[in-house]
Amino acid sequence: MTTDGAHDFDFLHGDWQVTHERLRERLTGCSDWDVTSGSGTCRPILDGCGNYEELRMPELGTTGMSLRLYDPATDLWAIHWASTLNPRLDPPQVGRFVDGVGVFDGQDEMDGRAVTVRFVWDETTATSARWQQFFSVDDGATWEKNWVMQFRREPSEVS
Repeated sequence: MTTDGAHDFDFLHGDWQVTHERLRERLTGCSDWDVTSGSGTCRPILDGCGNYEELRMPELGTTGMSLRLYDPATDLWAIHWASTLNPRLDPPQVGRFVDGVGVFDGQDEMDGRAVTVRFVWDETTATSARWQQFFSVDDGATWEKNWVMQFRREPSEVS
Protein backbone atom coordinates (compact mmCIF):
# COMPACT_ATOMS: atom_id res chain seq x y z
CA MET A 1 0.00 0.00 0.00
CA THR A 2 1.47 3.36 -1.03
CA THR A 3 0.56 6.49 0.89
CA ASP A 4 1.19 10.16 0.24
CA GLY A 5 4.23 9.88 2.53
CA ALA A 6 6.20 8.47 -0.40
CA HIS A 7 6.44 12.00 -1.80
CA ASP A 8 7.33 13.85 1.40
CA PHE A 9 10.89 14.58 0.27
CA ASP A 10 10.07 15.50 -3.35
CA PHE A 11 10.61 19.18 -2.41
CA LEU A 12 14.32 18.41 -1.92
CA HIS A 13 15.07 17.05 -5.40
CA GLY A 14 17.48 19.27 -7.31
CA ASP A 15 20.46 21.51 -6.61
CA TRP A 16 20.85 23.77 -3.60
CA GLN A 17 23.09 26.31 -1.92
CA VAL A 18 23.35 25.40 1.77
CA THR A 19 24.31 27.49 4.79
CA HIS A 20 25.56 25.37 7.69
CA GLU A 21 25.35 26.63 11.26
CA ARG A 22 27.17 24.17 13.53
CA LEU A 23 27.71 24.30 17.25
CA ARG A 24 31.49 24.28 17.81
CA GLU A 25 31.30 21.64 20.55
CA ARG A 26 28.46 19.25 21.15
CA LEU A 27 27.02 18.23 24.51
CA THR A 28 29.40 20.49 26.47
CA GLY A 29 27.17 23.52 27.07
CA CYS A 30 28.92 25.40 24.25
CA SER A 31 26.99 28.32 22.74
CA ASP A 32 29.48 29.29 19.98
CA TRP A 33 28.42 28.61 16.41
CA ASP A 34 30.39 28.37 13.16
CA VAL A 35 28.68 29.38 9.92
CA THR A 36 29.91 27.95 6.62
CA SER A 37 28.52 27.55 3.13
CA GLY A 38 28.25 24.63 0.79
CA SER A 39 26.06 23.04 -1.82
CA GLY A 40 23.88 20.00 -2.21
CA THR A 41 22.23 17.81 -4.79
CA CYS A 42 19.31 15.45 -4.16
CA ARG A 43 17.99 12.88 -6.62
CA PRO A 44 15.19 10.29 -6.40
CA ILE A 45 16.21 6.62 -6.43
CA LEU A 46 14.48 3.22 -6.58
CA ASP A 47 11.55 4.49 -8.65
CA GLY A 48 10.67 7.07 -6.00
CA CYS A 49 11.02 4.81 -2.92
CA GLY A 50 13.90 6.94 -1.73
CA ASN A 51 16.44 9.60 -2.52
CA TYR A 52 20.16 10.20 -2.37
CA GLU A 53 21.60 13.56 -1.36
CA GLU A 54 25.21 14.66 -1.52
CA LEU A 55 26.29 17.69 0.50
CA ARG A 56 29.57 19.40 -0.32
CA MET A 57 31.06 21.35 2.59
CA PRO A 58 34.44 22.65 1.35
CA GLU A 59 34.98 25.01 4.28
CA LEU A 60 34.67 22.01 6.62
CA GLY A 61 36.85 19.84 4.39
CA THR A 62 34.21 17.17 3.94
CA THR A 63 31.47 15.76 1.76
CA GLY A 64 28.43 14.08 3.26
CA MET A 65 25.54 12.03 1.99
CA SER A 66 22.05 11.17 3.09
CA LEU A 67 20.27 8.04 1.97
CA ARG A 68 16.52 8.22 2.58
CA LEU A 69 14.30 5.18 2.12
CA TYR A 70 10.52 5.10 2.39
CA ASP A 71 8.65 2.04 3.71
CA PRO A 72 5.04 2.14 2.45
CA ALA A 73 4.02 -0.63 4.88
CA THR A 74 4.78 1.58 7.89
CA ASP A 75 4.52 5.01 6.21
CA LEU A 76 7.95 5.80 7.69
CA TRP A 77 11.16 7.18 6.27
CA ALA A 78 14.60 5.98 7.39
CA ILE A 79 17.39 8.54 6.97
CA HIS A 80 21.01 7.38 6.96
CA TRP A 81 24.05 9.73 7.04
CA ALA A 82 27.71 9.23 6.14
CA SER A 83 30.59 11.59 5.41
CA THR A 84 34.21 11.54 4.39
CA LEU A 85 35.03 12.27 8.05
CA ASN A 86 33.24 9.09 9.14
CA PRO A 87 32.73 6.88 6.07
CA ARG A 88 30.05 4.57 7.45
CA LEU A 89 26.28 4.74 7.44
CA ASP A 90 25.14 6.09 10.79
CA PRO A 91 22.15 4.38 12.44
CA PRO A 92 18.93 5.62 10.82
CA GLN A 93 16.65 8.39 12.02
CA VAL A 94 13.09 7.16 11.46
CA GLY A 95 9.92 9.19 11.20
CA ARG A 96 7.47 11.02 8.97
CA PHE A 97 6.03 14.39 8.08
CA VAL A 98 2.92 15.62 9.89
CA ASP A 99 1.37 18.98 8.97
CA GLY A 100 4.45 19.96 6.93
CA VAL A 101 7.03 19.16 9.63
CA GLY A 102 9.20 16.06 9.42
CA VAL A 103 10.51 14.60 12.71
CA PHE A 104 12.96 11.68 12.59
CA ASP A 105 14.50 10.05 15.68
CA GLY A 106 17.17 7.45 16.26
CA GLN A 107 19.88 6.24 18.58
CA ASP A 108 23.60 6.78 18.12
CA GLU A 109 26.76 7.20 20.12
CA MET A 110 29.05 10.18 20.56
CA ASP A 111 32.38 9.84 22.31
CA GLY A 112 31.20 6.60 23.92
CA ARG A 113 27.98 8.19 25.16
CA ALA A 114 24.49 7.04 24.10
CA VAL A 115 22.70 9.85 22.28
CA THR A 116 19.17 10.21 20.93
CA VAL A 117 19.37 12.07 17.64
CA ARG A 118 16.49 14.03 16.14
CA PHE A 119 16.31 15.50 12.64
CA VAL A 120 13.61 18.11 11.97
CA TRP A 121 12.66 19.28 8.47
CA ASP A 122 10.46 22.38 8.29
CA GLU A 123 9.93 25.65 6.45
CA THR A 124 9.91 23.75 3.15
CA THR A 125 8.94 25.65 0.01
CA ALA A 126 9.79 25.34 -3.68
CA THR A 127 12.87 27.51 -3.12
CA SER A 128 13.95 26.91 0.48
CA ALA A 129 13.98 24.45 3.35
CA ARG A 130 15.44 24.09 6.82
CA TRP A 131 16.95 21.02 8.49
CA GLN A 132 17.92 20.92 12.16
CA GLN A 133 19.73 18.32 14.25
CA PHE A 134 19.22 17.88 17.99
CA PHE A 135 20.91 15.60 20.55
CA SER A 136 19.51 14.35 23.83
CA VAL A 137 21.35 12.38 26.51
CA ASP A 138 18.33 12.10 28.82
CA ASP A 139 15.87 10.17 26.64
CA GLY A 140 14.36 13.31 25.14
CA ALA A 141 13.70 15.28 28.33
CA THR A 142 16.00 18.01 27.00
CA TRP A 143 17.47 18.65 23.56
CA GLU A 144 20.59 20.44 22.32
CA LYS A 145 20.30 21.94 18.84
CA ASN A 146 23.74 21.57 17.27
CA TRP A 147 23.42 21.87 13.49
CA VAL A 148 21.11 23.86 11.21
CA MET A 149 21.15 23.78 7.42
CA GLN A 150 19.32 26.45 5.45
CA PHE A 151 18.68 25.34 1.86
CA ARG A 152 18.22 27.85 -1.01
CA ARG A 153 17.30 26.54 -4.46
CA GLU A 154 19.83 27.18 -7.21
CA PRO A 155 18.46 30.12 -9.26
CA SER A 156 18.62 28.09 -12.51
CA GLU A 157 16.14 25.60 -11.00
CA VAL A 158 13.47 28.08 -9.95
CA SER A 159 10.64 28.21 -12.48
